Amino acid sequence: MIFASTQRYHSSIPKEVFIDRLTGNHIKIHNLDFEIVENGNSLRIIPHAEQVDAIKTLPVTYVELEKTGDKTDVVITSKMRELDSGGPMLIVIFCSFLFVASFILLYVGGQPQITYTLLAISTFIFVVFYLRMQMGYFDYVRKIRAYIKSKTEF
Repeated sequence: MIFASTQRYHSSIPKEVFIDRLTGNHIKIHNLDFEIVENGNSLRIIPHAEQVDAIKTLPVTYVELEKTGDKTDVVITSKMRELDSGGPMLIVIFCSFLFVASFILLYVGGQPQITYTLLAISTFIFVVFYLRMQMGYFDYVRKIRAYIKSKTEF
């Protein structure tokens, strides 16, 4: 999926202490509650969006831990909820089709005004979409990662 992101780092905290520090905590981001729950050898950070009326694109974050010597390897993977992935994928596909159509019209020899208009429309829609995703979904991902790092450092 194009909206999934992964970050890896090493922590000097033992795996058990890492899990104990985070399990059961709640994160407040943009007045939305995220809960950290233990899932075997990993942690899951799940949004509580039952009471939210607005449409939001929210991540589900998995924190996988593996003990290597005296360090802990941490892999933080954020994925868009299945419920939320339809709209952004449609926008990306729509912008891609407009972009490809503008280049096809450019080489077929259609009218240049239509070609450049299609290219400008697809670029504008994609830029607005990208900025909205940076202020919403990717902001949640950045703040969850920062919270995990801040709670697991000495």
